[in-house]
Amino acid sequence: MGFFKFFRALGHTLSPVVALLLGAILTVSTLQVLPSVAAPAPLQGSPVALQGSNAPATKGGSFVTAAVNLVGPAVVRIDTERTVTRNVDPLFDDPFFRRFFGDDLAQQLPREQHLRGQGSGFIIDSSGVILTNAHVVDNADKVTVTLKDGRTLEGQVRGTDEVTDLAVVKVNGGNLPVAPLGDSTQVQVGDWAIALGNPLGLDNTVTLGIVSTLKRSSAQAGIPDKRLDFIQTDAAINPGNSGGPLLNERGEVIGINTAIRAGANGIGFAIPIDKAKTVSAQLVKGEKVAHPYVGVQMVTLTPQIARENNQAPNSPFTVPEINGVLVMGVLPNTPAAAADIRIGDVITEVNNQTVSSAEELQNIVENSKVGQQLQFEVRRGNQTLPPLAVRTAQLESNAR
Repeated sequence: MGFFKFFRALGHTLSPVVALLLGAILTVSTLQVLPSVAAPAPLQGSPVALQGSNAPATKGGSFVTAAVNLVGPAVVRIDTERTVTRNVDPLFDDPFFRRFFGDDLAQQLPREQHLRGQGSGFIIDSSGVILTNAHVVDNADKVTVTLKDGRTLEGQVRGTDEVTDLAVVKVNGGNLPVAPLGDSTQVQVGDWAIALGNPLGLDNTVTLGIVSTLKRSSAQAGIPDKRLDFIQTDAAINPGNSGGPLLNERGEVIGINTAIRAGANGIGFAIPIDKAKTVSAQLVKGEKVAHPYVGVQMVTLTPQIARENNQAPNSPFTVPEINGVLVMGVLPNTPAAAADIRIGDVITEVNNQTVSSAEELQNIVENSKVGQQLQFEVRRGNQTLPPLAVRTAQLESNAR
């Protein structure tokens, strides 16, 4: 049963409190994947000093102007093409249909469809290495990269990682402009955020906002099949911005614009650049990125949630009134299933490390190695089970 089908079915029998908690997760699924430094004082006719020898001189321009002048030449538009084969409706092969309309019509119906897409990216190496989102180049047969100076180059997808939605594209070039990469661990809420990209086909667009919050989990953002803690920003992001850089006021890339909340204004999400640095180093070599997983669907449990669940007349099971991680589902043929972890179990420790939230458990698993054995402390009803040995496996796109 799929992730959302499972929760929908479970929601009919869950206690009101846990069902409400699950509903909060499901209602944010309307998110659309697209597509500490103090704020500088207003300029008094003098240029902002940017770090690095490539910082452009500005004549009375703002810090945004200086940042765009520095990074803008390294921002590219990515156009993709792919061909999909469509099955012709069986109606057209029906003898009755052919009797009235003839065989020629069915043969003339298009069985192939050419799809085009567009996104953004930015150059991180002067040899032509470009960082973008995986969904921008997903299944592309042809990738064309357009530089700000108008040059168009053929791109080759070196590697993609769907779990983090990151991809590396390579073009043949030399001495290309490079976007300076910042340190996303130094970003603070309230810092300036400058988004660059090509939204809705409007090339070289710049928007300005602030960092709204940090470490917004992918589950909270409405993308439960990703493993990311996003930078949230109110800088305007639209379809086509996907893969473009999010800058700080010094013109350093702090994130990669990735997603927006449908129906909302001023809520956009960017992948922290430090995460991208790690993944891109593997993708540029064509290596597969390791993502350990155990195969549980889970929510954070608190004594209050457990108490109200246990008092509900329609509760499918009783859970201990403690802090931990409640297992809401166990995917078949996964490490968790092999270790006999069950729905309703509460995970309290992993390798003698206390876990009190789903995010903590996810981080522990993510930071382990594929094939590593983890010891899970589990409460099942009123019993504390002997430690369960769970050996992590590689997360595949069809195993989320």
